[in-house]
Amino acid sequence: MSGNSFGKLFTLTTAGESHGDALVGIVDGCPPGMKLKEEDLQGDLDLRKPGSSRHTTQRRESDTIKIVSGTFEGVTTGTPIALLIENTDQRPRDYTKIANSFRPGHADFTYQQKYGIRDYRGGGRSSARETAIRVAAGGIAKKYLKEKYGIEIRGYLAQLGPISFENFDWNEVHNNPFFCPDASKVNELEDYMDNLRKSGDSIGARINIVARKMITGLGEPIFDRLDADIAHAMMSINAVKGIEIGAGFNVVNQKGSIHRDPITPEGFTSNNSGGILGGISSGQDLLVSIALKPTSSIRLTADSIDKKGKATEISTTGRHDPCVGIRATPIAEAMLAITLMDHALRHRAQNADVTSTTPSIPAEKP
Repeated sequence: MSGNSFGKLFTLTTAGESHGDALVGIVDGCPPGMKLKEEDLQGDLDLRKPGSSRHTTQRRESDTIKIVSGTFEGVTTGTPIALLIENTDQRPRDYTKIANSFRPGHADFTYQQKYGIRDYRGGGRSSARETAIRVAAGGIAKKYLKEKYGIEIRGYLAQLGPISFENFDWNEVHNNPFFCPDASKVNELEDYMDNLRKSGDSIGARINIVARKMITGLGEPIFDRLDADIAHAMMSINAVKGIEIGAGFNVVNQKGSIHRDPITPEGFTSNNSGGILGGISSGQDLLVSIALKPTSSIRLTADSIDKKGKATEISTTGRHDPCVGIRATPIAEAMLAITLMDHALRHRAQNADVTSTTPSIPAEKP
């Protein structure tokens, strides 16, 4: 199976299945000399891990990260960094009923058709369990980007089903299990998820991710545009069905006189571009939004077929997230960080000696 690596200079290769022994990641290309310990990565993993509230899967995994190689005395050496997360709460018996049939909306059917074999235990390789190792790798990228360039990456829940938010406060995002920036909406979210869980159904969500204090020049102008690689990164996350950058699909209703972002010596006057012009970062905030589908692992019965192609009915038991978007924020942050880290190293390799006579422009006009 190919397609398990991401990036060109800063690369991540992952391995492991939902109910296998462990998740493994190899991060290559991290520059030497950066202080790095497990605790630098564990915080984001704790935000993503299952079983953290009644609104997510009740699978109990500590998601404890172990750095196996690539550091010496707590400092990166420039050699590949091996990451390990052991699976400790495996319950493959939960999936024996679907061993010979396919869950609608899942990768069961396509994996079977492509490979002729599939790991039915929680979806195996196609499970979002794999994203835990991405979050750990993203922690490395976040740390480097912050220390080297000052870039800060944060995300939040922008909408869950019909519920959106009127108020916004970054300080509230980690004060509730939803990554919700509006404290006044948390009770409504709690009630909605309780009723959804009782009904046996699921719901989708929208996550916004922002990279602040960006530098200019990241991204290549044609096939490796920064926005193209961000889209690649985000669409690689399980359940993501759509991505917007900047104004996104709202550009359909915008005129050019509104959409363009005027530049003044004091800064840009708007950010409909989402911080990317011609595939290259402008120095404005990067604005990324993703839409995640409702999980198909629900108790409600649906039509399907078995491995012989015969009609059957199926419902999914076991432990699942009724809204996968609730735990997606750290994953989206990680994939944006990995993408920016890769492009930062590529920009450094080609353009380190470039000097522009045009002065830097503030990201936003006061």
